[in-house]
Amino acid sequence: MRIDRRTSATVATAALVGLALAACSGGGSGDGGTGDGGASGGGDEVEVFTWWAAGSEKAGLDALVGVFNEQHPDVEFINGAVAGGAGSAAKDLLQSRLQAQDPPDTFQAHAGAELQDYIDAAQIEDVSSLYDEFGLTDVFPADLVDRLKSDDGAIYSIPSNIHRANVVWANPTVLEANGIDPAATYDDLDAWMADLDKLKAAGVTPLSVATTWTQVHLLETVLLADLGAEAYNGLWDGSTDWSGAEVTSALEDFEKLMSYTNTDRDGLDWPEATQMVIDGNAAFNVMGDWAVAAFEEQGKTLGTDFTAAPVPGTDGVFDFLADSFTLPVGAPHPDGAKAWLETVGSLEGQVAFNKAKGSIPARTDADPSEFSEYQQTAIESFGQDTIVSSLAHGAAAPVATLNAISDATSKFTSGGSDLATFQSELVTATEG
Repeated sequence: MRIDRRTSATVATAALVGLALAACSGGGSGDGGTGDGGASGGGDEVEVFTWWAAGSEKAGLDALVGVFNEQHPDVEFINGAVAGGAGSAAKDLLQSRLQAQDPPDTFQAHAGAELQDYIDAAQIEDVSSLYDEFGLTDVFPADLVDRLKSDDGAIYSIPSNIHRANVVWANPTVLEANGIDPAATYDDLDAWMADLDKLKAAGVTPLSVATTWTQVHLLETVLLADLGAEAYNGLWDGSTDWSGAEVTSALEDFEKLMSYTNTDRDGLDWPEATQMVIDGNAAFNVMGDWAVAAFEEQGKTLGTDFTAAPVPGTDGVFDFLADSFTLPVGAPHPDGAKAWLETVGSLEGQVAFNKAKGSIPARTDADPSEFSEYQQTAIESFGQDTIVSSLAHGAAAPVATLNAISDATSKFTSGGSDLATFQSELVTATEG
């Protein structure tokens, strides 16, 4: 079996050429993804479309491909990775291909509400039957399966992992040099910001952040910290008022936290913001637990070179997201796609992938001792904490809502609106 590891730039160019050809020819197999469509048959290859093009994400994909090779040696893997922070470039190209009826065989998407737009557009298949076929209902937690179900009760993707979004990473050396106990815990954001004030007064960057999606990521953890899990969930089911005083107070805390951040933030992506903490150029960073791989691959040790803890005010809550894979309608090689989905859900695939990526398996039958110290704590927390869905990573809200929130956040953090306008725009973004 050949593995095509084209660069992301080449993949994007080839995809655009394919898009043009599809637009001219009508594109797609027209078989609804259930037959053996495509000129080269239904199961002899699989194009896997992701944004895992670099770093720990690419390492995780490579590990998963290694298992796929062993489990399905007769299926050729085609790497459709497209680079871009949080998948923004990949999602744009993917939507163009789907609209032109030129889908990949399977594509990466965040599990949860992010999938609703694809479902509404009839672009992805119901894969509920594969859960029974692959035995996944017996090994995925019941509450996770419930969160994977769409409004119609069907499941449209298979998760490869679980990530935690509400993690604050810190450099103990920077903290100690500025009179702050690196083992200190904070009950709430106010207690944390008291130490951030000390760092700012000392001329240290207290909190690193990057481009807009990382700022939305920070925003969701502030909302979670100040509102609590129940009211945070209410933001997405309509039971919490976005125009209310509690949200106003949370937005004020977000505004204050942004005042502690690096001024070059909009020109960075998450690896650069995390690297600031690794290099001692910032004290703290709020990022999902994919960041642990960035520390570990540079030889850093948890508890000595870096610390990880729930964002202040969110202890006992697991802000969840999951990478997952779909079966697009009209996939040229549906049998190849199903083979890939089988590997994604398998114990061997999930162990290999998550050991490399820094996330944890969605399956409950993985042995925690096979994973790093941080991952073991995440496995424990996922099993006992209150679970909520991430905004920035597609679990809590549809793409259109997230895009509107992101636009409002970017406008606010760049000085284009005041807090009242920001809150009003968030209300508008979440209506309907």
